[in-house]
Amino acid sequence: MLGLARHHGYRSRTRTLMTKPAGSRMGPRPDVYLVEYPVGSKVVVVADPSVQKGMPHKRYHGKVGVVLGRRGRGYEVEVYLGSKRKILYVLPDHIRPHNA
Repeated sequence: MLGLARHHGYRSRTRTLMTKPAGSRMGPRPDVYLVEYPVGSKVVVVADPSVQKGMPHKRYHGKVGVVLGRRGRGYEVEVYLGSKRKILYVLPDHIRPHNA
């Protein structure tokens, strides 16, 4: 059978995870770039689908991490997957402050 290949791309099976609600399809909000995250602050990794550059993998969507520092325009964020420590380099479009 042709045409039934299972694709395993970087954004595979993210139809609902990386889409914005209808009516809000626009680019990134300008206030995203004005927020400064100090070292040690907690952030939530939430991928913004309107910005593809600097987007983390879907497995980190919704994870809470700690800011370790800056890397150019982006941030160095430490996230744990189970007991494994991962370091992500994420643009500010894809992180939000953790309110807890």
